[in-house]
Amino acid sequence: MKRLGAWFLSLILLAASSLALAESSVGKSVDDFTLSDYLGTKHSLNEWKENRAVVVVFLGTECPLAKLYATRLVELAERYQDKSVQIVGINANSHDTLLEIGHYARVHQLNFPMLKDAGNKVADRFGATRTPEAFLLDERRVVCYHGRIDDQYGVGYSRPNVARQDLAVAIDELLAGKPISQPTVEAVGCQIGRVNRRAPMGDITYSNQISRLLQKHCVRCHRPGQIAPFSLTAYEEVIGWAETICEVMDDERMPPWHANPEHGEFLNDARMTDGEKNLFYEWVQNGVPRGDESQLAKSVKYEERWQIGKPDIVFKMPKPFKVPAKGIVPYQYFYLDTNFEKDVWIKASEARPGNRSVVHHIFLFYLPPGQTEPNAEDPLFNTVATFAPGVPAGTFQDDLARFIPAGSKLGFQVHYTPTGSEQSDQSEVGLIFVDPNEAVREARIQAAINLDFKIPPGAKKHSVKAEYQFTQDTYVHALVPHMHYRGRSFRFTANFPDGTQEILLDVPRYDFNWQNAYVLKKPKLMPEGAVMMCHGVFDNSEQNLVNPDPTAEVRWGDQTWDEMMLGTFVTSLGPNVRKGEFPTVKRLVGKQFAVSFRYRADVGTKTVSVAGSFNDWSKDRHFMQGPDDDGFFKITIKMKPGQYEYKFVINGEQWTHDPENPNRKGPFNNTVVRVPE
Repeated sequence: MKRLGAWFLSLILLAASSLALAESSVGKSVDDFTLSDYLGTKHSLNEWKENRAVVVVFLGTECPLAKLYATRLVELAERYQDKSVQIVGINANSHDTLLEIGHYARVHQLNFPMLKDAGNKVADRFGATRTPEAFLLDERRVVCYHGRIDDQYGVGYSRPNVARQDLAVAIDELLAGKPISQPTVEAVGCQIGRVNRRAPMGDITYSNQISRLLQKHCVRCHRPGQIAPFSLTAYEEVIGWAETICEVMDDERMPPWHANPEHGEFLNDARMTDGEKNLFYEWVQNGVPRGDESQLAKSVKYEERWQIGKPDIVFKMPKPFKVPAKGIVPYQYFYLDTNFEKDVWIKASEARPGNRSVVHHIFLFYLPPGQTEPNAEDPLFNTVATFAPGVPAGTFQDDLARFIPAGSKLGFQVHYTPTGSEQSDQSEVGLIFVDPNEAVREARIQAAINLDFKIPPGAKKHSVKAEYQFTQDTYVHALVPHMHYRGRSFRFTANFPDGTQEILLDVPRYDFNWQNAYVLKKPKLMPEGAVMMCHGVFDNSEQNLVNPDPTAEVRWGDQTWDEMMLGTFVTSLGPNVRKGEFPTVKRLVGKQFAVSFRYRADVGTKTVSVAGSFNDWSKDRHFMQGPDDDGFFKITIKMKPGQYEYKFVINGEQWTHDPENPNRKGPFNNTVVRVPE
């Protein structure tokens, strides 16, 4: 089948709208209409004939942008209530019920009428196609402004602040008797789910092909209680979203997948084939026939709340956190005891925000025994579970699992973003353990990081590179690029010791809203000496619609108006890596242990010391004795239970990992020794 996506889509949008869309709505006179609100009370446009202006806004109960802008509309209604301006909400979606409209009005505390446009006749009269979409009517009830509410939120982006309040500016200009400076600004949002007026035809039906297609690609997230903003589990829901689905498929926004197909093969490749897309397009063009319900795809039984299945244990933030209405909220940390008496291995994990509207991301990480405060890198390298825009629940493949030492504490790092009203959150994380009788390999987190970049103001294509050198044979299982709103593209390239290169992952259109982990279909062996090179391109120009501030010089920082250059990868030890005889750990008295280290240095080496988290990384406190007859320098240090990072320091200058210990962590390849309880 040829790729007919764009052709089908254009026909769909034309047929769905029943409008002469080439004509601008500005200048149109709107006749009186009567609609009922969700309680059954009738309202007519003439009800507000004494008002100087009426703002009609088309909204949907499940559209993410319609949810975001509900609070903004409430603020506008309050702002103009004494200026003879009336705001009216209209829901023209065929799939939104009166109960759902009432719930939307109550949740967002709407202070203006919310009407139901059954059959979308009023939407057709206005020429409305999106939610949210605003129409400003003057005293003669002529449209003098048509478009978005403001420029803060759009499809796939959210700016920290409003740059232009399009609707408010138009209202102010109208009230002042001035010409509207920008009478038309494109509205962005979800397609209005219009009543289908095409006679169903053809042998492609929802019951037979389409229900199976959606179950394969969409339903895991688009079902009640999950991260997607609406469900796609029933025919009535699907036909209401059909035009929007066509649009996001054609734009390749959904299913969310951003890897260049020319490089790498991935287990979790979410793309639809052209044939699958065309099947859906043709079904919509043919009038969305329902078909024989006996042919429906057999429903998949999901765990009601968790994507990973029923967790073995759930950890919840110790108490709710109140998120202020406005301002910058520093990263919040919450700690709790695990009471793990033995080491545990985690096969699957899922972080669930208690309040999705204010939670930007969650990192659940462990603090090993003996450590009371987190290091800056712990949420990344000790991570157990994550939540961020677009991040799916995590399940390790094959025999991989994450390790948590006995006696560890868990820490929540939560990034909150205020939404204009005070909110409360109490997030949680579910974990599934590995059967203790199963053999496992430790899944490790390693990363290429650049902390020192500077992105000039206005730079459209600013390149930043980061690299990581492997000090031992290592398998790479998954790749995770991370940037913020100025991120434009990201590439992982493997540079091998023999001089050859291989692009492992290319993301030509990076999207901050989808923090995908790309799981390699076949793990890539990176031999000792190989380098993982990460190349990111940033767009700090005005043309970047999500750019928080094109005039700023941008550096590394935690907040989304800062930037990050971070290429993370999940790894495991290579096939021939074995632990040597050292370090050794022996119990002394009580909770004291003797940890012995050794290092074979080159001939002529004068001093070798060991520096680590147990001695504040001092290279002058623990000098090793030697060399002995075999060339080894040795030392034994008393330690308490815990997990410690260390390196050897040669002649007071050269820092190196422990070649006998394959347990390494972080961007500096620090070696790790674990002293158990």
